[in-house]
Amino acid sequence: MTEVGKLASLWRYPVKSMRGEELEEAFVGFSGLYGDRLYAFKSAACEKMFPYLTAREQARMLLYRPAFRNPALACKPENLTEAESEPPGINPCFDEPENLALAVETPSGEVLPIDDPALAGELGQGLGDEHELTLLRSDRALTDCRPVSLISMQTVRQLGEEVGEPLDHRRFRANLYLDLRDGGGFGEDALVGRTLAIGPKVRISIVERDPRCKMITLDPETAAMDPRVLQKVGRGHGGLAGVYGAVLAEGLVRQGDVVELSG
Repeated sequence: MTEVGKLASLWRYPVKSMRGEELEEAFVGFSGLYGDRLYAFKSAACEKMFPYLTAREQARMLLYRPAFRNPALACKPENLTEAESEPPGINPCFDEPENLALAVETPSGEVLPIDDPALAGELGQGLGDEHELTLLRSDRALTDCRPVSLISMQTVRQLGEEVGEPLDHRRFRANLYLDLRDGGGFGEDALVGRTLAIGPKVRISIVERDPRCKMITLDPETAAMDPRVLQKVGRGHGGLAGVYGAVLAEGLVRQGDVVELSG
């Protein structure tokens, strides 16, 4: 195998469109990172093919901070060790819902259980009565397209140079941020059609480039919009930045893991 870089940063987003959390270690399964996009809010006003309320409609969703009540249990399946010890290795199961209980800190500092009607009511403020919200929960990550998204730190840096100021990498809401050995931006584009090995077990097939939307115009810290970011991606890079992957082999990954081409 050929080393192409390292895993610089590892992120998951327990509630779709809310603030993410950086992890030292995470289980990457066929359906995505364990606990990633576990919850989402469905809006009656959104299209059937994409029914979720996101920061595209309510930018301040980015300011809400979800946190698992038991972080140790939320990192990986509780039966992972036992599952891996069964030859040839069986797929671990998601834990009981209570082990992945979640609370959300609002921008005002109030902490609410994810299923508290007051949270849905607050998220819907200012949107109109047509945005009736319903909480969704799924063991399969409620992602837009593929289960895992990746982008290189070099791409983030290049786009910052094109915009004229450094960009917070969190703006791109990837799961895996790569530090590629080739120093230029958009080096991950060359990985499409290839398979990456990350750490001792995980294998990810890079299937396509990532089409971008309004989300990358929103500052992850303030939710302020800067349309220049999407304009640069649109005019200079065909509206694409980063890549999507499909998981071929499950396992744990850690920050600093070597990333290699395995096929």
